[in-house]
Amino acid sequence: MGRLFGTDGVRGIANLDLTPELAFKLGRAAAHVLLKKKNLNQTGRMLVGRDTRVSGEMLEAALVAGITSVGVNTELLGVAPTPGVAYLIRKLEADAGVMISASHNPVEDNGIKFFNADGYKLPDEVEDEIESYLPEKMASQIARPTKLAIGRVICRTGIDREYSRFLMRTIKERFDGLTVVLDCAFGATYQLAPQVFEALGARVIPLNNENDGSRINVNCGSTNPLELRAEVVKHGAEIGFAYDGDGDRVIAVDDKGEIIDGDLIVGICGLQLLEDGLLPHNKIAVTVYSNLGLIDAFRKAGGEVEVTENGDRKVLATMLEKGLILGGEQSGHIIFLKYNTTGDGLVTSLQLLGTMIRAGKPLSELKKKVTKYPQLLENVRVKKKEQWERNENITKVVAYYQQQLGEKGRIFVRASGTEPLIRVMAEGPDQKVLNTMVKEIAAVIKEELT
Repeated sequence: MGRLFGTDGVRGIANLDLTPELAFKLGRAAAHVLLKKKNLNQTGRMLVGRDTRVSGEMLEAALVAGITSVGVNTELLGVAPTPGVAYLIRKLEADAGVMISASHNPVEDNGIKFFNADGYKLPDEVEDEIESYLPEKMASQIARPTKLAIGRVICRTGIDREYSRFLMRTIKERFDGLTVVLDCAFGATYQLAPQVFEALGARVIPLNNENDGSRINVNCGSTNPLELRAEVVKHGAEIGFAYDGDGDRVIAVDDKGEIIDGDLIVGICGLQLLEDGLLPHNKIAVTVYSNLGLIDAFRKAGGEVEVTENGDRKVLATMLEKGLILGGEQSGHIIFLKYNTTGDGLVTSLQLLGTMIRAGKPLSELKKKVTKYPQLLENVRVKKKEQWERNENITKVVAYYQQQLGEKGRIFVRASGTEPLIRVMAEGPDQKVLNTMVKEIAAVIKEELT
């Protein structure tokens, strides 16, 4: 059996892979590792948030039962964005927190990710320690207090207002006279996002802004911004934003209806910060999947780029190590460390719109600062994603096409940390050539692993 924790917590099909029984065990183990081993004489407090998924309340009940069984109090935030939970842990001085969400994944999936007292996602070694307490032999070592030592459950109210006030403090500009289209993906930002932008003066056109977990991420949101593009053009909007289910990602659409992905957002905001002398060490952090055009544009402007392994935790680790304030992924998972400890779709939206206002140019002009290289990505659904690196036929075809590209491009193949997928990405000067390469590699993977 492989590691339970992936690149962003524990995920799987709710009630099949991620069962209430597992959620209960995770709650007990996490409460023990994060609180009781450190605060043996204190009750401790853990915040619990969730997105709108239909399985959220079921898993919340099981998780909370596990946490309180260890003698830790839980405070329920209800439906809240992941970055909101991270912020509120610090604001309310909680000892830890947990978010129930599968982010951009399909409706049937759900996930559990933990945060420490500083609002940061857990490093691998702490996740491994939590996982070590799941087998019965280790689980039996976790305390089961009785009587008044059992943890209590408190329902928090007004947390949306607290997070809203924080968001509005991250920006000096007002949005009066601007039309903004917001695709909330039927997720955790469904109410919050329109409220914040309206409070800052924007005319808001909301899409998919209902608390409907049966439709979360379905043909909408950051993974499918087609409706957003059409509505931006239809309403003559200056900008549009599409969030994912838990609000930690955002994809933008410019005034021409063109998609502005995470690479372009990091490039636009980073280059402006660089120009304004507000970027520590003149450096940003991106992943190996970030477009070479972004890296070239930043270096030509006199900046530097730290390239990390894939995943927002890897980006964050590099930012903390190097003292950086901006980093992100092409997927729209962007960290403005000055404001929050994790990717925050709403913070990113506000910062991008603020950058546009300060520059006095439409987004369609600002994006010209970064010329992206052709890049193709294909996801191959497989049964055994961990085996691809040991498969001779797959490694041979990847090596062959990488040799063909030489120094003019690159090929990345990796297993998804959150889904049963192998991701194949190719980047280079000729899109037709890339298409052939990706299709050939994907075909071999499908033949070998499905």
